[in-house]
Amino acid sequence: MSDIVIVDAVRTPVGRFRGSLAGVRADHLGALVLNTLLERTGLSPAQVDDVIFGCVTQIGEQSANIARTALLGAGWPVTIPGMTLDRKCGSGEAAVHAAVGAIAAGAADIIIAGGAENMSRVPMGSNREIHGEAFGWMAAERYDLTSQGEAAERVVDKWSLSRDALDDYAFASHSRAAHAADAGYFDNELVPVPVAELREHALTEPAGILQADETIRRDTSREKLSTLKTSFRPDTGRITAGNSSQISDGAAALLLMSADTAKRLGLKARARIRAFTTVGVDPTLMLTGPIDATRKVLDKAGLTLADIDLFEINEAFASVPLAWMHETGVAHDRLNVNGGAIALGHPLGASGARLMTTLLNELERRGGRYGLQAICCAGGLGTATIIERI
Repeated sequence: MSDIVIVDAVRTPVGRFRGSLAGVRADHLGALVLNTLLERTGLSPAQVDDVIFGCVTQIGEQSANIARTALLGAGWPVTIPGMTLDRKCGSGEAAVHAAVGAIAAGAADIIIAGGAENMSRVPMGSNREIHGEAFGWMAAERYDLTSQGEAAERVVDKWSLSRDALDDYAFASHSRAAHAADAGYFDNELVPVPVAELREHALTEPAGILQADETIRRDTSREKLSTLKTSFRPDTGRITAGNSSQISDGAAALLLMSADTAKRLGLKARARIRAFTTVGVDPTLMLTGPIDATRKVLDKAGLTLADIDLFEINEAFASVPLAWMHETGVAHDRLNVNGGAIALGHPLGASGARLMTTLLNELERRGGRYGLQAICCAGGLGTATIIERI
């Protein structure tokens, strides 16, 4: 079977909550990254067989199969279908997995996979506020189904993580992201967003072009982080807004095809998908999925931790990568080297594709070979992917 390869990958800058992208629908952000991929590669929309996007909060303007609404908004042929997936925080990564499977099975030749989410416009959890609880009594009788915030605190308890360690990690995320942005490390992956052109017509106040992530807190300090109140356990907690991922807005997408198709079209493949997996873990601890997913995807690829040049573990909360490092023994100098979701934001359905886009570009910049990413997901899931630079 021919390798499945990444020909190109792009993302919007991540907008802070109720920031520059608050007036731009997620499907409009999706349309922007779709058309940018075609402009960068010279493909026509008619050559794309499908678009698969991740989106978590599928309600209101994000409810109508956002992959389809994005491609229609982009002006693509109505013959291209579109599919939207919800695997919680791993949705954008799961979209890539689905695309790889479809291409490998011969069901499609070229697929764009990614995700889009505007959390300023469609609040996280708003799809759970109608027609009953997310979990019924059958699951509730078997498991202590906590919130993600409480789960993050339980990870802190299990691995005996201190507040200082969490805040140290958060400060490093912002410092690394600020350095990467200033050094131009993100330039090749970013698609400037012409806010005034893409936003809702009823909005008329002046708006410019968002060209860089606006989530990086350059003015934060280690001292400032230590003063923040805890978010989930008022008296005994250690998780704060400062050492958690940011609610944010954005989109990202990757152009995928077989190596044979890329060669036939004269396109240069940038990386191959070496292995991918999804695991289930204890839904009470919930956020430990990246640990098991890392082990499983390495086994599938026939690789070891020592073979991997760079890791991206989604920073849903600082406790997630800290516990992962404790279990794997991987040092921080190979993990989230340009910052993570604490500094760069976590636009839910887009994050998996954003991580892969950033990972690909940093592998190229450093001349590395293998990159591994993993994401924890609500309900006790973990997604993971290994890419190999070509």
